[in-house]
Amino acid sequence: MTQFSDLGLSQPVLQALDLKGYSTPTPIQEGAIPPVLEGRDLMGIAQTGTGKTAAFMLPSIDRLREADKQTPFKSCRMLVLAPTRELAGQIAQSAKDYGALAGLKVHSIVGGTSVNKDRNKLHRGTDILVATPGRLLDLIDQKAFTLDKVEVLVLDEADQMLDLGFIHALRRISQLVPEDRQTLFFSATMPKQIQELVGKYCRNPVKVSVTPESTTAERIDQYLFMVQQDEKQTLLEMILSERHQVPGKFERVLIFARTKHGCDRVVKKLAQVGIPANAIHGNKSQPQRERALDEFKRAKTPILIATDVAARGIDIPGVSHVINYELPNVPEQYVHRIGRTARAGKDGIAIAFCAEDERDYLKDIRKKTDAEFERLPLPDNFRAVVEGVGPTKRAAPGQRMAKPKVRPTGDAAKRAKPKDKHPARKGRPSGAGGPGGGGNAGAGRPGGGRSRNRRRSSAARG
Repeated sequence: MTQFSDLGLSQPVLQALDLKGYSTPTPIQEGAIPPVLEGRDLMGIAQTGTGKTAAFMLPSIDRLREADKQTPFKSCRMLVLAPTRELAGQIAQSAKDYGALAGLKVHSIVGGTSVNKDRNKLHRGTDILVATPGRLLDLIDQKAFTLDKVEVLVLDEADQMLDLGFIHALRRISQLVPEDRQTLFFSATMPKQIQELVGKYCRNPVKVSVTPESTTAERIDQYLFMVQQDEKQTLLEMILSERHQVPGKFERVLIFARTKHGCDRVVKKLAQVGIPANAIHGNKSQPQRERALDEFKRAKTPILIATDVAARGIDIPGVSHVINYELPNVPEQYVHRIGRTARAGKDGIAIAFCAEDERDYLKDIRKKTDAEFERLPLPDNFRAVVEGVGPTKRAAPGQRMAKPKVRPTGDAAKRAKPKDKHPARKGRPSGAGGPGGGGNAGAGRPGGGRSRNRRRSSAARG
């Protein structure tokens, strides 16, 4: 069996891998590391969760370390572009771990954070920069950063870059980096646009493909519920509260919805039945997204609802279940979603909810990915629960029910009741002596019942 020590990596990098407990490379790492060490351009095709980050980061750290150049001012030596904030953060952390003994500076910049802080931290330059395209171009437009010292350019999850509309940003960035560079492309799929980009970016690239395109991981068992659209929430609640048995033991559950508002709605409905969950999507601030991921990673809140922004931005080995609450309309996106489970050599469970209007999506997924679903029956009492005559909903084991709303009484009710700006409209008799009320002069504040406007009009008349 091949070991990392057989691939030509330097001792500092091997020591960093030992500290992480890694000794055996994955297929994509075994195929990509040698040509990258030789300085070749590379096109890597592999599913998510197969170790692509180490495949380009380990040999690149070695080459940067051996070149022994100074960190460039307001620039970087290696640029890694990632489609999402979460993925950028994870790549940067991996670079710090793998390069812990190499003495290289690593920074990341993403949208949703202070651009001034990014400008300040990159003023002296860095060796490795991991960035989302939008924020990188913001700094370039402000003349706070340049790409004229880039030696290695990496595009990770290139196909998702296109899905998110980064094609124009990528073309612009390609014009700003030196022509004499090494370019590494990594993607889970190989659509026509990616092939065109590879032709423009790379020079005679080595192609490393470890799995057929658009296939799903072999270690994921896939299950299917046929259910009406307006019944999905009830089914989800019954599954998560363990009132309907599904395969596997829940550890961390990642649930995908199609829209941002859909994510928030699912979280709100789950909270009403005592099941805590967090949401992560494009409308969340960066601190909110980081907090939700941290609580999910630590299993403090082991249920996370996400849009496709997280389909390739979550690298947490403990995800036991992925639930497609709504099927994606792009078959490849299904591959990326369920790729969040069965990571680091573990098995995983993927469950799909399919409504009548999603049958075409299901057909496309089956055709494109060769996915084999095992049909699961709905709960015996499901229709009764949907119609509101089933058993009372309860919290999932080990979780608290949501606190019921209590109507305030007594003094609390008085404090909670909004002040009435127009007491006379509620039937209070004119002249009822309240401050500023409609009473005579001397009742309440000076001026009695006359308004300021009335006093002014009287003065004007006489």
